[in-house]
Order: sequence, then structure tokens, then C-alpha cells
Amino acid sequence: MPVHLHRRSRFLLPGSLALAMGAASAGGHFDVDDADTLGEGRCQYELWAGRAQSSSTAFQHLGLGCRVGAVELGLSGDRSSRPAARVLGPAIKWTWLGEPEQPVRAALAFGAGWDWRKHGKPSRQLLLPLTWQPLPALMLHANVGADWAGDSPRSARRGLAAEWAVDGKLSLIMERNRAAHAWTTRGGLRLGLTPALTLDMSAARARPGGTVYTLGLSHEFGR
Repeated sequence: MPVHLHRRSRFLLPGSLALAMGAASAGGHFDVDDADTLGEGRCQYELWAGRAQSSSTAFQHLGLGCRVGAVELGLSGDRSSRPAARVLGPAIKWTWLGEPEQPVRAALAFGAGWDWRKHGKPSRQLLLPLTWQPLPALMLHANVGADWAGDSPRSARRGLAAEWAVDGKLSLIMERNRAAHAWTTRGGLRLGLTPALTLDMSAARARPGGTVYTLGLSHEFGR
């Protein structure tokens, strides 16, 4: 069976951290989200780390999500070295159209994040992820939404991604995303180490922001 763990979009983070991370949250670290949520009674934790070459910014993420009723609830923390930032925030996602085995799915997601060291206004993100699966091994994702980074004005978010399952363990992912007034092009792979444990690797080119390399791990489990 193809490896298709769902992905969650990162929250918008302050300054260069937003650019380094592709400007805000994918299971895994990819920018373009899919329309799927965890199954009933399932949870998933994910962690990733990366580095932006041009700014020498290092960043880390730790998140946990669980299916609760009809929605998926999440809590995540992010850390950046340059500028120094520590962001913590909740998220909610609801797949309102389609089931995992159906070719067309749509969801609605909202998240917020607070830099607890600065005690400023939270960043927020509203997202509409759409997924079309024309073939069992191919999924196409589209995102439209908006970000509010602290006291900054609203900025539009949009992106497209293609995910191809080469076999039962390996998937290749390509995406193009715009957030925080910057375009990011990313290519990567997802490797199923076990049926529940997945390794993600990617390289992204952000304009502005330079090249960003990221390595992530996701683990799904029942509660």
C-alpha cells in the first residue's frame, strides 16, 4: 500500500524563521497541506530539524496531533536560532468533504502560534486544503488561505503539490508555495521505515531566503 501519511501546514513564524521554514506548517515539514486527517482513535507525533544556508538559521519542530470526534487537534512547538524565537501553538483541522478512499477531499484548518519569549500578538493561519487523487499512486494538493504574522497585515497563502508513491515504502513530493510574500519551491521524499514510522527529507529554494534543507520523522499510533 502506498505511503500516504497526511501532512499538516506549518504555522507562520516571525521574521527570517518564517522564510527559513518555508513560511509556516506539512505530516512532515512540507509547506502544502493535504485534505486528510488522522483516523478515529489515532494520534501522530512529528519532529523535524533544518537549516537555511544563506542566513545560517537552524530550526526545530515538535508536534502532536490526535483525532477527537470529527476533527484533528494539534499542539506544536518551534524553535529558531537566528533570530531567536520560541513559538508554541494549537491547531484544528476538519475534513468536511470526502473520505480517504475517495478521489476528492477538502478540509478546513486553523492554527495559532505565540512567541512566549516576546509575549506579542499571536500569529494565525487559516487554510483550505484540497486533495485530488486521480490514481492510487498519485495525489495532487492545492492550498488557499491567509496568514497573520503578529501585528503585520494579512498575507495570502497559496500552493500546489504533487505526491507520487513509487512503491509501498517510497513517495516523491514536489511543491510550489507562496507565503509571507515569498515563493518556495521544494522537492523531497518520504520513506516508510515501518507501517507507522516515516522519514521525510527535502531541499527547498526560497525567494528570498536561499536554500533550506530539512529532515523529519513522523510516527502514528493508537490511543
